[in-house]
Amino acid sequence: MFAGVLAGWRRPGSPLAASLAAALREAVLDGRVRVGDRLPSERHLAAELAVSRGTVVAALSLLRQEGWLVTGRGSGSRVRLPRDLGERYAPLSVDGHGSLLDLRRALPAAPREIVTGAVTRALARSAGLLLESGEPGAGLPELRELIAGRHTAEGTATRPEQILVTSGARAALALLAAHLVPRRIVVENPSFFDTLTMLRRLGVRTVVARVTEEGWDGGHLAVAFREAAGGAALLTPDFQNPTGALMDARARREVAGLAARHGVTVIVDETMRDLDLRDRPEPIPRVAGAVAIGSLSKTVWGGLRAGWIRGPAELIGALLLDPVSGLHTPPPMEQLVACEILPLMDGLLDRRRSELRRQRDHLARALEADGWDFTLPPGGLALWLRLDGVSGETLASRAAEAGLSLLPGSSFSPDGTLTGRLRVPYTAPVETLDRVAGHLRRVRRP
Repeated sequence: MFAGVLAGWRRPGSPLAASLAAALREAVLDGRVRVGDRLPSERHLAAELAVSRGTVVAALSLLRQEGWLVTGRGSGSRVRLPRDLGERYAPLSVDGHGSLLDLRRALPAAPREIVTGAVTRALARSAGLLLESGEPGAGLPELRELIAGRHTAEGTATRPEQILVTSGARAALALLAAHLVPRRIVVENPSFFDTLTMLRRLGVRTVVARVTEEGWDGGHLAVAFREAAGGAALLTPDFQNPTGALMDARARREVAGLAARHGVTVIVDETMRDLDLRDRPEPIPRVAGAVAIGSLSKTVWGGLRAGWIRGPAELIGALLLDPVSGLHTPPPMEQLVACEILPLMDGLLDRRRSELRRQRDHLARALEADGWDFTLPPGGLALWLRLDGVSGETLASRAAEAGLSLLPGSSFSPDGTLTGRLRVPYTAPVETLDRVAGHLRRVRRP
């Protein structure tokens, strides 16, 4: 059996034990060997692979040390995933493993035990759900109650009828844009690149308001809201992507006042809100009167398509009548899984934030030692580098040639500016971040 599963496992130039251990790791990760499977005895495995028993013993010993195997007296060795793989923030693919380090997107891997446990529990209590039609609607009542409860607990009283469940934050924005059909929409410079692409394809005219690590430019906001009168504004006041900026309470009051004065619907993207990396976090107020969109993509897993819109009940009712609403709703079973995960969010967020804070500080120290210029963000997922004497496009191109894929500042600009910036996510493990810093050190002065 294992001779076929591990076909071609011998690697020229690599010791046999190391090659065998690497082949078993890869077989587990791509599903050829299942988590929980029991391995053959050392003697049997050695005979099947035509190697010495000593080679097998050395390979299995290495895998045990790394957490890939658990061995019980008289019961052999069973496969498992190391705890750090099941809990780490970054997907395994970002590590590169000798190929390209791809940090163009800052996305989490799933917290394996939490997600698999939630799926198991959701399936166990799905009988009533499966007896219903499964037709899209505003979302499972239980899920709407849980989301509303989290908003209320954070100081924004919310009823379930003010929540519309969507298949992610992008789906929420697409639904709002299709329903509101704004002639003009205020966007931040910089903004998340996927958002800019979506708005361009919808043909919405954007009005730019500047934001830096220090905050939002009040003058730009006033002018932009006046130009977008009767339209909409899309802001990310909580650990803005990519600057990491956090809008202060005064600026939030100014935004609410500008929106009321000019008849602008403010849409607040809250997907980064829970990624608060301050040592002593304080409660974050919301923009009064704003429509909020959120999701579990940055905190739990992008593969769990669970997002939402929080707004006036009248707006939620109108969105439900929109013919495209059902296209943006996640399947009921996926919503049931989200119901199982949300009560566990506080503990999960504590671990996620601790890991991200450690990685942020590690990368910041490495880049500071090399003379890079940036402001340490209070939250979010990336450092926003200020470049001197080289454009972001040039540096990103050099980095790609060296094996590191990053996005230049212009990718986040609605008007092609920010050429002197580069986004560097700190979502990878510290060992990978050391490689990132090394690549940047080498390409800075080619």
